[in-house]
Amino acid sequence: MISSINEKRFFSQKVRIKKKYTNRKIKLYHFFHQRTNLYPENVIVLKNFIFYFVKNADYFKAKRFLKSLRKELKEKVLIIRAENTLIRLIISFFPDTYIHDITLDNGLEKNANNEKKIITLLFIFYKDRGIAIGRSGGYINVVNEIFEKYIFFEDYDTPIEIKCDFINL
Repeated sequence: MISSINEKRFFSQKVRIKKKYTNRKIKLYHFFHQRTNLYPENVIVLKNFIFYFVKNADYFKAKRFLKSLRKELKEKVLIIRAENTLIRLIISFFPDTYIHDITLDNGLEKNANNEKKIITLLFIFYKDRGIAIGRSGGYINVVNEIFEKYIFFEDYDTPIEIKCDFINL
């Protein structure tokens, strides 16, 4: 059983986002700057999602341009706060939902060749859970892929998997 001290230490650990640049990402980086007059910290393109990571201070300024960015790019564009702790980064991936609680499973669940820590986001409303999962699980799968490929942890080497669940009150 994971004690609450270990759980707090796990969630408060520092994280880094790996920066990989391709020609398309550099073009998207400059496109974002031209439209918003802000510099993103990082750009991640996965499947049909474009994630712009911005500084906390610039988040609400950048959020005003979200609708026009989506319209011009004709893709799913998300603006995410570039946080440096795990818990804040997880929450920043789900800005339009009410997350009731976040739990870390007691044990390690074995998946294929490696072990993953399972982080469960608990929602009160089906609508919020649906937003977090996305159509056919598309959004939560992309978020898990980002955590697998782009997020590096300060203390723990164990990969994580994020799941969404509903609480019956």
